[in-house]
Amino acid sequence: MRLRSKAREVALCLLYQIELTKSDFRQTIQNHFERTPSQKEIIDFSSFLIEGVLTNKELIDSSIRKHAKNWGIERMAVIDRNILRMACFELIFLDDIPPKVSINEAIELAKCFGDIDSPRFVNGILDKIYKMECKKD
Repeated sequence: MRLRSKAREVALCLLYQIELTKSDFRQTIQNHFERTPSQKEIIDFSSFLIEGVLTNKELIDSSIRKHAKNWGIERMAVIDRNILRMACFELIFLDDIPPKVSINEAIELAKCFGDIDSPRFVNGILDKIYKMECKKD
């Protein structure tokens, strides 16, 4: 598995934990990497994603709400919601990552961690966000 793919997986798991336990994200990250040592790039990128998602959560959630017709963000599965948040952060804020990479990585996470409909759900919403708000390639 590529380092950034692994970092996204770690970030997703920690975002899930942070949301469910309402814990401090910095402490959660620190505790995780103390228990599970990782390569510097995985630590740096996953920490960057988590902080970016949580710092910009209001704007990210607004974008998701706008494109998730008939789906309140609160009704989404926690995993799907956090996959969307992470990919949306990448699409909106990270010009150095091609949008198709962010979307494909999100779909792969949805296949691994979501339910049977998650990949299609995630793809549909991210495709709309990309086409309507982020067209940058």
